[in-house]
Amino acid sequence: MIRPATTATGVALSLLLAGCAVGPDFVRPAPPAVERYTHDAAPDRTMTADGQAQAFAPGAPVVADWWRLFRSPRLDVVVAEGLASSPTLQAAQASLRRSQESLRAGYGVFFPQVDAGGSFTRQRYTPVRVDQSLPASVFNLFTLSATVTYALDVFGGQRRAVEGLRADTDVQRYTMLGTYLTLSGNIVNAVIAWAAYRAQIQATEELIAAEREQLELTRVQAAAGTVPYANVLSVQAQLASTMATLPPLGQKLDQTEHLLATLVGRAPAEWTVPIVELGDLTLPVDLPLSLPSELVRQRPDILAAEAQLHSSSAAIGVATAALFPSFVLTATGGLNNTSTTDLFKLGPSAFWAVGANVTAPLFHGGTLWFQRKASIAAYEQSLAAYRQTVLDGLAQVADTLDGLQHDAQSVAAQSEAMTAAEDALRLIQVNYQAGNASYLQVLVADMQYRQARLGYLQAVAQRLQDTVGLFLALGGGWWNDANLVR
Repeated sequence: MIRPATTATGVALSLLLAGCAVGPDFVRPAPPAVERYTHDAAPDRTMTADGQAQAFAPGAPVVADWWRLFRSPRLDVVVAEGLASSPTLQAAQASLRRSQESLRAGYGVFFPQVDAGGSFTRQRYTPVRVDQSLPASVFNLFTLSATVTYALDVFGGQRRAVEGLRADTDVQRYTMLGTYLTLSGNIVNAVIAWAAYRAQIQATEELIAAEREQLELTRVQAAAGTVPYANVLSVQAQLASTMATLPPLGQKLDQTEHLLATLVGRAPAEWTVPIVELGDLTLPVDLPLSLPSELVRQRPDILAAEAQLHSSSAAIGVATAALFPSFVLTATGGLNNTSTTDLFKLGPSAFWAVGANVTAPLFHGGTLWFQRKASIAAYEQSLAAYRQTVLDGLAQVADTLDGLQHDAQSVAAQSEAMTAAEDALRLIQVNYQAGNASYLQVLVADMQYRQARLGYLQAVAQRLQDTVGLFLALGGGWWNDANLVR
């Protein structure tokens, strides 16, 4: 006879064991201790270039729709189309949904597993098998049964497994957010590049027209004997060299257009880029700047690496629990009879059984032990990968901050060179009208101005793209979008 006190003690012990879980409890890595991104303290603003200086506001919020700061409605339309139709983003979203459903399926291990069954067999029974001298009989047997199985998660292996599924869901969620961020950044950068290539092509065509004029004038002068024919060959070589730069620009323009079509989920043959001029894009001058300790809590790639680290930590618990015994409670009940009419007579037809099963690993050739060690090594690998991802994120922000400083310097220098070339052209035009300069000098000055303009356009486009790079490096502000947070 089992005493009530003994039963109570057993129940209490079971509850106590069910409350523990082997393996390490995951703790988020501490944020980096550094307070700035570069070795030297970064200035609070860039130098003024083109009449604009970009100011950095530490702690300012990063808006989720940061591309709207460029104030181009056509750019907004392209980004919206890409976010709605990109197959790459749709694949990442589907991967997240699959992971979420796998997590929901994983929660089923915490509930009893109930199965129903039915069978019909025709048997020949021989009483001799049980030492009886009765004649053999042939009969039908109908059976209906139900089985309830419940695995006691005494050492927390199942909880760790579900914890790992939850961490895997976080990995997919942050991977999807990273895809969202990369897609929006690629679209904006491609639009900027497309507008810059168009502007450079236009400036190059104007330069070619000026050089052709210069060539014709030089030919006339050579025919008149005022200049040697070598001058004609020099100008002709310069014209050919300039014309050679036009096809690569056209190829880059076409490739960028095809890239944009792909990014928005369309075939290049069925989609045309909305005309966006480089001058239509406004340079954002008030820029946010998150602290390094905030960066690791908002960049999708760092958060995905952290979630992967969490998953690896949970895997250690699963491997550790496999070293301990497993406990399963079972109960089976049903009805069976030789005829369907008597099947539901509970007295003679009913049968049941209850029991518990304990399985303890004794010898597996070291498999379970080394699987646990492999899980620990996988955790250390994930930890190293996480640290590297953090370092890469910090370096990307540092590169972007320095890049914006250098971009401002480049734009200022190119703008000064273009202004000087424009002033020189204007002065020579005045001298030409006064008869103090030749038309050849006018063409040379015009060519120098247009070359300076090409350099200026490239510098302006680079400044815009590095501004995009800062928003991407800071994480894109997805946490300020209610639709992305949920």
